[in-house]
Amino acid sequence: MAEPELKSRGSRESVTKALSQEKMEAAAEAVPDEDAPLDEKSLSTTILPSPAAAAPTEGSKGNKIELKRSITLLNGIGMIIGTIIGSGIFITPTGVVKETGSAGLSLIVWAACGVISTMGALCYAELGTTITKSGGDYTYILEVYGELAAFLKLWVEMLIIRPSSQYVVSLVFATYLLKPLYPHCPVPDSAAKLIACLCLTSLTFVNCISVKAATKVQDMFTASKLLALAIIILFGFIQIGTGDVPYLTPELAFEGSKMGVDNIVLALYSGLFAFGGWNYLNYVTEEMINPERNLPLSIMISMPIVTVVYVLTNLAYFTTISPQVMVDSEAVAVTFGEYHLGVMSWLIPVFVGLSCFGAVNGSLFTSARLFYAGAREGQLPAALGLVHTDLFTPVPSLIFTCLLSMMYAISKDIFSVINLFSFFTWLCVGMAIAGLVWLRWTKPELRRPVKVFIFIPVVFVLGCVFMIVVSFWAAPFECLVGSGIILTGIPAYLLGYKWKKPRVINKMLEIFTMFCQKIFLSVPEEKEQHEASD
Repeated sequence: MAEPELKSRGSRESVTKALSQEKMEAAAEAVPDEDAPLDEKSLSTTILPSPAAAAPTEGSKGNKIELKRSITLLNGIGMIIGTIIGSGIFITPTGVVKETGSAGLSLIVWAACGVISTMGALCYAELGTTITKSGGDYTYILEVYGELAAFLKLWVEMLIIRPSSQYVVSLVFATYLLKPLYPHCPVPDSAAKLIACLCLTSLTFVNCISVKAATKVQDMFTASKLLALAIIILFGFIQIGTGDVPYLTPELAFEGSKMGVDNIVLALYSGLFAFGGWNYLNYVTEEMINPERNLPLSIMISMPIVTVVYVLTNLAYFTTISPQVMVDSEAVAVTFGEYHLGVMSWLIPVFVGLSCFGAVNGSLFTSARLFYAGAREGQLPAALGLVHTDLFTPVPSLIFTCLLSMMYAISKDIFSVINLFSFFTWLCVGMAIAGLVWLRWTKPELRRPVKVFIFIPVVFVLGCVFMIVVSFWAAPFECLVGSGIILTGIPAYLLGYKWKKPRVINKMLEIFTMFCQKIFLSVPEEKEQHEASD
């Protein structure tokens, strides 16, 4: 007898609110009476059914309108590695060495951060194969903690974290792309912002056209950043071969180490942030081929690779650059390249730009799936839960993600906004993994293709609590402001999701959804219609 699986919340709640079977039948049979009262249940009465639903054929099952499973094991590995490795390891891997004070202790902290991040990623392998829905943290929080907690997660990710981080990385890409044209002066803000917006729109176009095209772009740019880091590591080993590595000798490797608890804590804090992104593959679980095998394998292959690359890259830096110079440098990899590559040192800025481009692609890909999942659960407008009839991509959600990101081009101090939410990621990850422990206790009968030892999630949850405490200790005012902004999601939740809206608002939402269906050639995912009839 097969073990029971966790039932999708979409079949229990959101479909009845946005895309119920009764609405689809009414749309297929007749045009609604204009004089009839319009309430929340009739919001999507005129949503157009998909062609396959209107005229089923023998092959309609294969052509069902839904996000297709096309992400392979290699794509999954590329997604995780490409999202974790951004521009930071090239430009400013200084947070750890600033707090540790020495090369030897810095390398130990980097290795420890890799082990801790791998523990969290393994917990997500169990979550992703137990709750087999896309949406990542949002979906897990929704299943365990309910609608309000999930909406607050979605609220902050939608308004601030995803669009701001995507714009910042695209801006770094633009700056490095334009720097050769402005060798002796800063890159003009207007030019950099224009190129950043072009980066966002071009990658959005690729993601709209095809999932395979987006994953190929991700794989290609992941390979390019690994090649760049391999070059740095190679020259580091060549330098070690010469024997001229004063900062790594047994006598000097740990000289100046700061062994205070506060220093170690802040060093771990910086290192763990550099590993951020290991949970992004869980946002696209439903699009993976054989996720029960490929999701955990992607995690188990990619996390050791990232950890080894990070440690060896920093080792290579220390063969040439002293800890103090590294702290003061604005771009560590560029300084390293100028010493070893000579006239070819321009390769490093090019690779930094390519790394940023790939990171933006991975973030756009997963952000669109997050908002798509929110719309499918009824917590965002139904238009964001539409799928293109031919391309099978969430086109409205992708375009929405791109527009939100480009809006941050107006901001003059975007980094101060991002700093307000330094604790939020750890809060959500900790809640999700605490939910894993809760499900182990309350629903032991659930099917779990992957099951980690219980001490791993327990230890990691304690680590998340530690990271949250450190965030408030290091920047109490910013974290309190960020907490206040998070709480603004409560009235938004009550007004936008729980409130029974008047007829005129429902009518406007209905018209907007129909407009998006027509302009983007998109319809609701057919799987939702089938579940609604169960």
